Amino acid sequence: MKHISTDDIKQMDKIRRLNLINSCTGYKSASLIATKSADGKSNVAIFSSVTHLGSNPALLGFMVRPNKAIRQTYQNIKETGFFTINHITANMISDAHHTSANYEKEISEFDKTNLEEEYKAGFDTPFVKNSPVQLHCKYLNEYYIKENDTFHIIASIEDIFYQNDLEHKDKWLQLDRAKIVSINGLDGYCLPILIDRFEYARVDIPTKSMIHNSNNE
Repeated sequence: MKHISTDDIKQMDKIRRLNLINSCTGYKSASLIATKSADGKSNVAIFSSVTHLGSNPALLGFMVRPNKAIRQTYQNIKETGFFTINHITANMISDAHHTSANYEKEISEFDKTNLEEEYKAGFDTPFVKNSPVQLHCKYLNEYYIKENDTFHIIASIEDIFYQNDLEHKDKWLQLDRAKIVSINGLDGYCLPILIDRFEYARVDIPTKSMIHNSNNE
């Protein structure tokens, strides 16, 4: 097994270090965060840091570096208080990845890709059309991480939209049915496949499959 030490990491060139550290921690979520500025300009950007924080209340978080460059997503969220999270499918990955390009604030990534804005009745914030899972979220708070000059954005999930065929009887969403991707590192897109699902683990009770021993469809 290859061994890379802290000293080795410090001596690496930037690109090799970015590739190693971003991939060694495991697979990450692949999300398009869509926003609109106070003056009506839409924006969409790919994020690999969206994580579940809790279900009651329904909370999630993601990381931004607002002080390193102009970050339209962060600015729009601060101006309006709302944003959407849209899952990425296998046929969207090229356009989704292109949203990481550093366009000027006046240019919408929707205009530079095949991604389309979708507006639902009663919502001012855009969703990404054809995304199989879409979350409408409200900004709640942010926490500064001094160790690497980032902010952890905390938001509530206000509304959830998803394809009907993803849902099991217990409301669990089987994401691989929609070919929803994950990210390996900064630029590797992967297609997860469900292997199994297990019942709640209890002490001294053998683990039981929920997929192979039930009709939970």
